Amino acid sequence: MIIMAEHAGFCFGVKRAVNAISEALKNNREVWTIGLPIHNPQEVSRLEALGLRVADDESEIPSGAKVLIRAHGEPLRVIESLKARNIDVEDMTCPFVKKAQDMAAELSRKNYYVILLGDKNHPEIKGILGHIVCDNNNNSEVVANEDEAEKVSRHARIALISQTTQREERLSKVAGILTRKTSELHVCNTICKATAERQEAVRELVRNHNVDGVVLIGGRASANTAKLRDIIQAEGVSVLWVEDEREITENINWFSDKKTIGIAAGASTPEWLIDKVKINIAELQGSQGGIH
Repeated sequence: MIIMAEHAGFCFGVKRAVNAISEALKNNREVWTIGLPIHNPQEVSRLEALGLRVADDESEIPSGAKVLIRAHGEPLRVIESLKARNIDVEDMTCPFVKKAQDMAAELSRKNYYVILLGDKNHPEIKGILGHIVCDNNNNSEVVANEDEAEKVSRHARIALISQTTQREERLSKVAGILTRKTSELHVCNTICKATAERQEAVRELVRNHNVDGVVLIGGRASANTAKLRDIIQAEGVSVLWVEDEREITENINWFSDKKTIGIAAGASTPEWLIDKVKINIAELQGSQGGIH
């Protein structure tokens, strides 16, 4: 038996960005993004086959080209640099990420020491840092977890802003630690609704449906998919993280003792890929006499 999580696959921000890229490719010979538009290599390959060009940084993009700012966003200096070179910029930053960028800019102007909760190497965090006003690494820092929050120095005013894919529990714990580091803490819960929905759907899947294991579909670089894996493992349920349907047959032994299988997917996983994985699992269960 296969049970699908209630919320899985493309979130609003990713779907919006992918649709914009697809439409732009119909009307332009070349469309560029800086970095991967989403953290799903299969969907990126599909878009590249249609003409998408992916640059490592803005200097690679020729003047007069069309650029779509990906859902993760970009630092303000990058966007300004592109526009100064007569590049057609279409900003498809996810509205939830944009909210975090705006809060970082506003609170830094108000002389808060800005702490970002997230992965310092993630493009979303780099983009938010790039909107902090007059930042010279003296009025902001990034913490990944509670241990790093404990090492934060004391500041008169602290603003805590979360990467949109963080878990509510971690944000709450880090906020509790930071209350001891300042006399004024401003907490910005910028975790997006889609992330929270997918995390809650995974909890509901493993707690209420007696699944023997969960197949999690998503790109290896996807932060929100990694959080889903952590939740499943914390519930004591076996999880198989796959990028595509080929990995189902490559991990056939994982299915040998499992009759009821849950399926979940990260917010950057396209529906067509989820469908392929579901078909492969159903065929595998059928060959084992376990399909219902």
